[in-house]
Amino acid sequence: MKVRAAVVGGGPAGLMAAEVLAAGGAAVHVFDAMPSVGRKFLLAGKGGLNLTHDEAASRFVSRYGHRQREVGALLDGFAAAQLRDWAAGLGIDTFVGSSGRVFPREMKAAPLLRAWLHRLRGQGVQFHMRHRCTGLDGAVLRFEAPLGPVDVHADVWVLALGGGSWPRLGSDGAWWPWLQQAGVALAPLRPANCGFEVEPGWSEHFASRHAGAPLKTVALHVPGTDWHQPGECVVTGYGIEGSLVYAASALLRERLDADGQATLHLDLLPAHALDRVQAELQRPRGTRSLSTHLKSRLGLSGVKAGLLHELLDQPTLADPVRLASAIKALPLRLRAPRPLAEAISSAGGVCFEALDERLMLRALPGLFCAGEMLDWEAPTGGYLLTAAMASGRVAGDGALAWLGERPAQ
Repeated sequence: MKVRAAVVGGGPAGLMAAEVLAAGGAAVHVFDAMPSVGRKFLLAGKGGLNLTHDEAASRFVSRYGHRQREVGALLDGFAAAQLRDWAAGLGIDTFVGSSGRVFPREMKAAPLLRAWLHRLRGQGVQFHMRHRCTGLDGAVLRFEAPLGPVDVHADVWVLALGGGSWPRLGSDGAWWPWLQQAGVALAPLRPANCGFEVEPGWSEHFASRHAGAPLKTVALHVPGTDWHQPGECVVTGYGIEGSLVYAASALLRERLDADGQATLHLDLLPAHALDRVQAELQRPRGTRSLSTHLKSRLGLSGVKAGLLHELLDQPTLADPVRLASAIKALPLRLRAPRPLAEAISSAGGVCFEALDERLMLRALPGLFCAGEMLDWEAPTGGYLLTAAMASGRVAGDGALAWLGERPAQ
């Protein structure tokens, strides 16, 4: 099979690359391993599709950590405002929520995806589903398809194969070994936006009562750093997860990689100063139990009170000064992130150093990469989707330029 332009991967990055190529006049073929495109995109939108985030550009770019320079360059032409304009062009109105997150008015991913696919098909984009890419040989990529193996030759390729999270939705990282064999510089795939297991694990008593309980109105601090953020998280049977933990996951994972251990501090009462907490605890409690005293004086009950009893020894619980300090900075030791397959996203992948400014692989001219298979990460909140789509546009522009520079082969 010979085509002019081919995109492998039908997620947001791949579809955006296909749109740019088709708008530029290229005949585009999209190949995807799943029965339909956008599987992970649809799942992400089940609870409300968070498209992007409305905040200052400098703050937005800082979310990409040690890759903010490279991702910032991708966002120069397609950041939050441009993404909202793009959605409006599909007939999808958006709004900014109280947290700064941007959502479609209908909150769902399906209407946007339907409108997008309708436009792409109108541009002549052809879709080949259930085509799983198994390797490459120069300008030829090999696929396992419903009717057997297929070799596809393209004048230009855009790979948007996703990272290693959610393999059942198509992002399984199976491309990693064959790109490595081709001489592409890669960083190992690791879980990002993930939960963490606690050391040595919850007691059966605590887990049976509090697994699944939300920790609302708390703050998280990573000792030895200036990372401190309020928010919410959730106690699980294995440890802790949720948006606040996801935001710190890159830092926590690096600590685990370097030292084999990581500690976070939970502030259970971020709206209370330490001296106020201490003063309330020093009030006489008479015959009341500590649990009753914590609830009546500080409003600490349920999972928050349970954490204090789970993690602190009796001398600390009996000392108002030490207990107040623990309430404001409760140490939680972590032993490992949860497996990559459970993570919302992944870190690692194709190193930016292996790519030129158009996202073309230096080792494989004519082959571009985009999306989560690149070595970057970001917290949830619209940052993942924005950067994935921005990279798809850059790769699509680069692929279109490549076609203009070289005649059909």
